Amino acid sequence: MAVRAPDFRPELDWINTGGRRLSLADFRGRVLVLDFWTYGCVNCLHVVPELHEVERSFPADELAVVGVHSGKFVNERDTANVARACERLGVSHPVVNDRQFRTWREYAVRAWPTLVVVSPDGYVVGRHSGEFTAERLVPELRQVVEEARAAGRLGGAAPLPPGTEPMPPRPGVLRFPAKVHAAADGRVFVADTGHHRVLEVEVAPDGRSGRVLRSFGGGRAGWADGPAGEAAFRAPHGMALADGTLYVADTGNHLVRAVELDGGRVATVAGTGAQARRREAGGSALETPLSSPWDLLWKDGALYAAMAGSHQLWRVEPGAAVAAPWAGSGAEELYDGPLALAALAQPSGLATDGERVYFADAEASAVRWAVPGGETGTVVGTGLFDFGDRDGAGDDVRLQHALGVAWWAVERALLVADTYNHRVKRVDPVTCEARSLAGCGGPGLVDGPAEEARFWEPGGIAVAPDGARAYVADTNNHALRAVELRTGRVATVELRP
Repeated sequence: MAVRAPDFRPELDWINTGGRRLSLADFRGRVLVLDFWTYGCVNCLHVVPELHEVERSFPADELAVVGVHSGKFVNERDTANVARACERLGVSHPVVNDRQFRTWREYAVRAWPTLVVVSPDGYVVGRHSGEFTAERLVPELRQVVEEARAAGRLGGAAPLPPGTEPMPPRPGVLRFPAKVHAAADGRVFVADTGHHRVLEVEVAPDGRSGRVLRSFGGGRAGWADGPAGEAAFRAPHGMALADGTLYVADTGNHLVRAVELDGGRVATVAGTGAQARRREAGGSALETPLSSPWDLLWKDGALYAAMAGSHQLWRVEPGAAVAAPWAGSGAEELYDGPLALAALAQPSGLATDGERVYFADAEASAVRWAVPGGETGTVVGTGLFDFGDRDGAGDDVRLQHALGVAWWAVERALLVADTYNHRVKRVDPVTCEARSLAGCGGPGLVDGPAEEARFWEPGGIAVAPDGARAYVADTNNHALRAVELRTGRVATVELRP
């Protein structure tokens, strides 16, 4: 029996519609694809380019895509944050903020991402849960379109709001910076993610200004090796520096890249450029597909990669040209045990004290550790749906989708970019105590004392060589921030090209 698609509730906020609220009647005469997603979920992020390809495959009067954003985390239910995420990810089709999960429940959705296909006359004719490829989806949608055309139900659709065009390069130096790396010689490297490049920065002694020395990547999204100005990245994230080579997690390309700092030349050291669609055993680094490497760490002569897309940590040996899973079974969960049996949940940040590898496990709102040749453990965090903003110790602590972690050697403590709480927190790995260090907990761009300063979804953090200052990639503020670690005072680093 055909099921009529529930209409959108009139009180919901819409994005990319010019302020107009839409109903199913606005889509009559065309096939409608509903994408139920939440913007912190890496599986949902993998769907974004596939949906772009779906949209390019059909005329606008035959098929439309609407994102139904049903946010897992409290922070993801705020319309301003969803709008910022759409801008960052290049989502230009209409998006409705289903912040109370009413549309989710009415369509009996159970997981992110889920697609629901609605016929031109308003009936549910298909659904799919999990990731997909446009290559497989487009023929199925084409069949739905042709059947609707043969039945006389396709056509006569009213024009939709124009939505938004893909965002041009943002004025100013940075656009959605995701990660930052502080080198031993004082240089700071910033993943200028929205501009698809990596910047080498010289920061003034007072931490309030900086000069861009070099840019690696020409500012366009793509995959190209070669000289600094001709090379291309796609949404680069975390970095690690070893022996004059800056390694870059080229997240959007599912690659690990290497920048020879002496000459600035960029080369690919791991990945095939295609996302891994199944669990990989590893092997030749350039023949093994990766899945959204989010951060990198150099330790004991090798790279460790936070492979967010496969919920694992990988080990990459550039000299031997091999890459393989190192920790995590590939299941998405918070489960500690031997490295191969442990379950991780979208690891997104890496740090080390010289022995343990610490990682920010974003979907579990946790900070965890792994020991080479041993097992994993958890410092703070208790599960996939346990999150909030609460200081304390052990299981009493609550973070919210933390993406970054750094080792503060002076204090033998961890600094955490508690992303969705808009804070920087100090976490003691021995006592498992977590305390807010900087940020009042509300989004914004405010410098000043720790309790008054504001960040907006900071994604990366690094400690300066002297241990007196931390640098923060303040993603939604398009800014590099400096935190004086003894006082928590925050300043914006004014960058000059």
